[in-house]
Amino acid sequence: VQLQASGGGSVQAGGSLRLSCTASGSSSSYSAMGWFRQAPGKEREFVAAIQWSGRSSYYAQSVKGRFTVSRGNAMTLALLQMNSLEPEDTAVYYCAGSKAGRRWPHRTEDDFGYWGQGTLVTVSS
Repeated sequence: VQLQASGGGSVQAGGSLRLSCTASGSSSSYSAMGWFRQAPGKEREFVAAIQWSGRSSYYAQSVKGRFTVSRGNAMTLALLQMNSLEPEDTAVYYCAGSKAGRRWPHRTEDDFGYWGQGTLVTVSS
């Protein structure tokens, strides 16, 4: 199974984008799905995660109240609704599936073992 993030693009500050994480190949389930991002010249950082059941989600402080993570259906494993975007949100965004047996909340790269190709989000001021 390969994961793929999509939905990135260029927006002005204050705008919105919705990212999708889709799976190709046979369907798999994970205990949680996560979103990370990597800005130019910076390390990849955690953005948000959601339990596979959808019952609980967790956010980085920098995006809390602006971003919403949700579970999709069928082959769309997760969505990330991003509102009130800021130039600091500019990054390549990645979705990831969790490793088995990790304790919730999943918020580090080590909690996730399955990574998709990223999608670029550019926010201009």
